[in-house]
Amino acid sequence: MKPIHPCSDFSGEGPSVYDLPLPHAIKQRWLELATRRQFLGRSGKALAWAGLAKLLSENAAASTGDSSMLLPNFAPKAKRAIYLFMAGAPSQFETWDYKPELIKRFDQDLPESVRGGQVLTGMTASQTRFPIAPSIFNFQQHGQAGHWVSELFPHTAKVSDDFAVMKSLHTEAINHEPAILLATSGNMIPGKPSIGSWMSYGLGSMNEDLPTFVVLTSKLPLTVNIQALSSRLWSSGFLSPEHSGVALRSGGDPVIHLSNPKGVSRELRRAMIDGVNDMNRQLEERIGDPETNVRIAQYEMAFRMQVSVPELTDLSDEPESIWEMYGPKAKEPGTYAYNCLMARRMAERGVRFTQIFHRGWDTHGDLPNRMKILCEDVDRPTAALIADLKQRGLLEDTLVVWGGEFGRTVYSQGGLSKENYGRDHHPRCFSMWMAGGGVKPGTVYGETDEFSYNIVKDPIHIRDLNATILHLLGIDHEKLTFKFQGLEQKLTGVEPARVVKEILS
Repeated sequence: MKPIHPCSDFSGEGPSVYDLPLPHAIKQRWLELATRRQFLGRSGKALAWAGLAKLLSENAAASTGDSSMLLPNFAPKAKRAIYLFMAGAPSQFETWDYKPELIKRFDQDLPESVRGGQVLTGMTASQTRFPIAPSIFNFQQHGQAGHWVSELFPHTAKVSDDFAVMKSLHTEAINHEPAILLATSGNMIPGKPSIGSWMSYGLGSMNEDLPTFVVLTSKLPLTVNIQALSSRLWSSGFLSPEHSGVALRSGGDPVIHLSNPKGVSRELRRAMIDGVNDMNRQLEERIGDPETNVRIAQYEMAFRMQVSVPELTDLSDEPESIWEMYGPKAKEPGTYAYNCLMARRMAERGVRFTQIFHRGWDTHGDLPNRMKILCEDVDRPTAALIADLKQRGLLEDTLVVWGGEFGRTVYSQGGLSKENYGRDHHPRCFSMWMAGGGVKPGTVYGETDEFSYNIVKDPIHIRDLNATILHLLGIDHEKLTFKFQGLEQKLTGVEPARVVKEILS
């Protein structure tokens, strides 16, 4: 057989097996199986080659014990992550960024020198005034760390010593969809892999009977100003489909089509899958498309999930003390409280990345009433999740992240009174927190000005946050790459990103 010579993405016959970071023996095996006609039929499909590299390198590492072929790049502090995403953008003024001096400035116009000619959304650009709206909620210091916590979070305040508050997040996106995409995939343009998909690709599974990346969307506590969520937020993008998030449903089968139809036994299902997999293996031998192997693996995973998912979602073994901890809503499938309990159960079972979405935080108007409802919905379950992980010895190697896509403005959108106001989108600064998994507990990082409008110390771009999350799981964000469209693609993109080491233990 004529040797295939190395080539680039843009010249020669197309990418060859020699371009891949694989052991020589695996490269030779591929070349023995390939024919010139099959190779030319795949010419230019770098994605398929990279998918093959992933599958074969994992199998080789598993069989040879060569852990250097896989991530992590260094010893991780966290084995898994739970991302509590508050879609709609929580106001930093009513949560973690306490600004008591604003009370003196009630209804004063925000100085133009502070706003600095910032481009506004269409919702407030036509306002003739930008009146300052102090938060009506009280704050108190809690725990040994003395975190200032809003009265809206009485339960979370009790576990505040376990987390690090970051007050200086910022982003370029000013509207929800691009901002959520940037936070979850590192890019405002759809089609990129989400952070959970990158972790699945880089670190692989800890439990072959459950998905590596699971998504839970919570029932709505409110019914107005709700941001739509689509599967693009947990898509694997140009990575293999096996790395996509699996969304668990709150009603019926947790995973659609997971149960066997009536009259189909588990034995019959096994025989059917075996038959289909045999045909797929024959197709792979003939065509050599690595996605065929992915399809086989997905059939096998689905079969195993028919047992593992019902066990995961059977909460009958949870003691009364757990129901008391998470609250009565935890018994209602699909609620945020239920999802937090499910996240703990998935952490116990080795799910690598769990993302819980909670919607309704887009508070353009009636903010005080809406924030009471939203915070009450998440406060007790969030605190319970932290405490529950901690009492089981899981918090030390489980990273928990809480936050949204951007912040809110200090000035009121629309009318302002001492009892009622709203806030527009604000990308220049917002607050988040992280706990467990290598985070230095009790830390406060970053500062904003007296209006929480601009960052005055230690900025954290959303790329920096993602780089830090990857770092805690043992991944160098510069090294977790996938070549696509001629570029070494990364979660953190092509612009600079840094690990925020000041909040790490």
